[in-house]
Amino acid sequence: MPTIVHFRKNCIGCNSCVEQATEHWKISDSDGKSVLLGGEEKNGVFVKKIHLAETEANERAARDCPTRIIKVFK
Repeated sequence: MPTIVHFRKNCIGCNSCVEQATEHWKISDSDGKSVLLGGEEKNGVFVKKIHLAETEANERAARDCPTRIIKVFK
Protein backbone atom coordinates (compact mmCIF):
# COMPACT_ATOMS: atom_id res chain seq x y z
CA MET A 1 0.00 0.00 0.00
CA PRO A 2 1.45 3.42 -0.94
CA THR A 3 2.44 5.78 1.87
CA ILE A 4 2.59 9.57 2.08
CA VAL A 5 5.23 11.08 4.37
CA HIS A 6 4.91 14.78 5.26
CA PHE A 7 7.66 16.75 6.99
CA ARG A 8 5.22 19.42 8.16
CA LYS A 9 7.54 21.64 10.24
CA ASN A 10 9.24 22.83 7.04
CA CYS A 11 5.97 23.70 5.26
CA ILE A 12 5.64 27.25 3.90
CA GLY A 13 1.87 27.03 3.31
CA CYS A 14 1.97 27.55 -0.47
CA ASN A 15 -1.22 25.46 -0.99
CA SER A 16 0.11 23.45 -3.97
CA CYS A 17 -0.59 20.12 -2.25
CA VAL A 18 -4.21 21.15 -1.63
CA GLU A 19 -4.59 22.11 -5.29
CA GLN A 20 -3.28 18.72 -6.45
CA ALA A 21 -4.97 16.37 -3.95
CA THR A 22 -7.81 18.17 -2.15
CA GLU A 23 -9.11 14.99 -0.54
CA HIS A 24 -5.82 14.49 1.35
CA TRP A 25 -4.62 18.01 2.14
CA LYS A 26 -5.85 21.25 3.68
CA ILE A 27 -4.28 24.43 5.01
CA SER A 28 -4.49 24.86 8.78
CA ASP A 29 -6.41 27.88 10.02
CA SER A 30 -4.14 28.09 13.06
CA ASP A 31 -0.67 28.26 11.48
CA GLY A 32 -1.18 28.41 7.69
CA LYS A 33 0.73 25.18 7.04
CA SER A 34 -0.57 22.16 5.17
CA VAL A 35 -2.19 19.28 7.01
CA LEU A 36 -2.15 15.69 5.77
CA LEU A 37 -5.74 14.69 6.49
CA GLY A 38 -5.82 11.45 8.46
CA GLY A 39 -2.05 11.46 8.87
CA GLU A 40 -0.54 10.00 12.02
CA GLU A 41 2.31 11.88 13.66
CA LYS A 42 5.54 10.03 14.38
CA ASN A 43 8.32 12.23 15.77
CA GLY A 44 7.05 15.36 14.04
CA VAL A 45 6.55 13.60 10.69
CA PHE A 46 3.06 12.75 9.44
CA VAL A 47 2.42 9.42 7.72
CA LYS A 48 -0.66 8.07 5.93
CA LYS A 49 -1.34 4.89 3.95
CA ILE A 50 -3.33 5.49 0.76
CA HIS A 51 -4.95 3.40 -1.94
CA LEU A 52 -3.06 2.84 -5.18
CA ALA A 53 -5.66 4.91 -7.07
CA GLU A 54 -4.80 7.93 -4.88
CA THR A 55 -1.10 7.78 -5.67
CA GLU A 56 -1.02 9.90 -8.83
CA ALA A 57 -2.60 13.02 -7.28
CA ASN A 58 -0.33 12.82 -4.26
CA GLU A 59 2.75 12.30 -6.43
CA ARG A 60 1.78 15.55 -8.19
CA ALA A 61 1.47 17.22 -4.78
CA ALA A 62 4.95 15.97 -3.86
CA ARG A 63 6.41 17.08 -7.19
CA ASP A 64 4.83 20.56 -6.99
CA CYS A 65 5.88 21.19 -3.37
CA PRO A 66 8.57 23.90 -3.53
CA THR A 67 10.17 22.75 -0.27
CA ARG A 68 10.06 19.02 -1.20
CA ILE A 69 8.62 18.03 2.18
CA ILE A 70 6.12 15.51 0.77
CA LYS A 71 7.25 12.02 -0.19
CA VAL A 72 5.15 9.21 -1.69
CA PHE A 73 6.45 5.66 -1.37
CA LYS A 74 4.87 2.81 -3.35
